[in-house]
Amino acid sequence: MRIGIIGAGFAGRAAARLAAQHGHDVTLSNSRDPATLPATMLSCKVGTNADAASFATTVLLVLPFARHTTIAPALLAGKLVLHASDYNPRADGPIAALDSRATTASELLARYFVGARVVKALNTIPEKEIERDARPPGTPNRRALPIAGDDEYAKRAAAALLDQLGFDAVDAGPLSEGWRFEPGRPAYGTPLDRAALTEALAAASAPASAPA
Repeated sequence: MRIGIIGAGFAGRAAARLAAQHGHDVTLSNSRDPATLPATMLSCKVGTNADAASFATTVLLVLPFARHTTIAPALLAGKLVLHASDYNPRADGPIAALDSRATTASELLARYFVGARVVKALNTIPEKEIERDARPPGTPNRRALPIAGDDEYAKRAAAALLDQLGFDAVDAGPLSEGWRFEPGRPAYGTPLDRAALTEALAAASAPASAPA
């Protein structure tokens, strides 16, 4: 699989190493000079954001949420896009639709990337645990990660990729249910197996201003 990882922070680099270890062809990008990325240490190609998006069949977005608008929507049309960042008002600036809980970050992103098959995934695991907690399929108490999306085929593809990389996947529902594993929710940031994660997603309290 050709995977483009947009965002070369610690999480992006950890995901790049893990995907390369499993035989995927990976391009990692940042918004600065790609020459600043240690390609030999990461076992992948490096490039600009546009390079990673154009190259890939699957794109992992791990850049700060508000910066997704720096990427041309046409570059991701028709592709599986795993959205792994969360809205942070202090870093992203205020976004009225998200502050009012009228929508979720991944729904807003999906409306921007028209034609992309967006799945919210990989946002709940700290970067230092991405490689540490990956385990082969069938491992007892294997760590599970939540996903959400409106495209059932895309969710199955995302779950299959997570399984290959070392994690079980638990489907939280459509993108509108992505709030269930945002920061501050029981499913966020804590290592949980499939059964415990399912319970944590169900236990999440609905946002006070969530649409009916």
